[in-house]
Amino acid sequence: MSAVISQRAHWRDYLELTKPKVVALMLITSVVGMCLATPGWVGLDVLVFGNLGIALCAGSAACINHLVDQGIDAKMSRTSGRPVATGKVARVNALSFAAALGVGGTALLLVTINAITAWLTVASLVGYAFVYTLYLKRATPQNIVIGGLAGAAPPLLGWTAVTGSVDPEALLLVLIIFAWTPPHFWALAIHRKDEYAKVDVPMLPVTHGDRFTRLHIALYTIILALITTMPYLIGMSGIIYAVGAAALNIGYLYWAVRLFVSRDPKDPMRSFGYSIWYLFGMFIVLLVDHYLSVLL
Repeated sequence: MSAVISQRAHWRDYLELTKPKVVALMLITSVVGMCLATPGWVGLDVLVFGNLGIALCAGSAACINHLVDQGIDAKMSRTSGRPVATGKVARVNALSFAAALGVGGTALLLVTINAITAWLTVASLVGYAFVYTLYLKRATPQNIVIGGLAGAAPPLLGWTAVTGSVDPEALLLVLIIFAWTPPHFWALAIHRKDEYAKVDVPMLPVTHGDRFTRLHIALYTIILALITTMPYLIGMSGIIYAVGAAALNIGYLYWAVRLFVSRDPKDPMRSFGYSIWYLFGMFIVLLVDHYLSVLL
């Protein structure tokens, strides 16, 4: 039956396997990493081929996530319509697609960018698709904390694509996303707690309860606010970034506190939604500050 269904799969189903919205946010941070790595403009070849290679590998990791989580996805309302979960894309087709994306992306980075970017991208792919999805997700309530490192790599990949080296400023960009990931994802996990419990995934709200999770969202948000002041404190960014980061942090702290004290069932997803705009805004402010500082 699944083979018949898979023949009717549309190109949009394969695009969905790559989690394009997630990849798009990753590429924004990758582009910012590239731009911050040089006082001038990033070469068009690096900008295009670097981000294309990173996007292909990220799409491969997302596709493997669909494959591994097929059984879980089919039981959760948020994911039950995914192409592999429904059988619209057959597992063998999804696996072939993931392999093609991963090999193609790695080869593109090796040929057009540099080896360190290629192998760091592969390490990120393996970390998310296998270490997190296959093991950590089902093994510990700290899954998203540990596994978040793989998803935090794009700005480092963008940086190394330009410089060919791993520098402290690039690692600080990774640290920002690493600290952002738990409060971002735990808000969604609170909203979907019953579904995660049903499929035996030990997300923090399932194992330790809502109150504990809301407290840790607040604590991580405070840590995140402190970390995001560091680009200004070390002279990596200027006053434009400092003001923008402060405004974004006030907003995130508001939602963290509100989530802790409120019992409005809509607040977890409101916090989750703000967190996406927060990360987008933080990296855009970094970019604006960088180029305005160069021009001025």
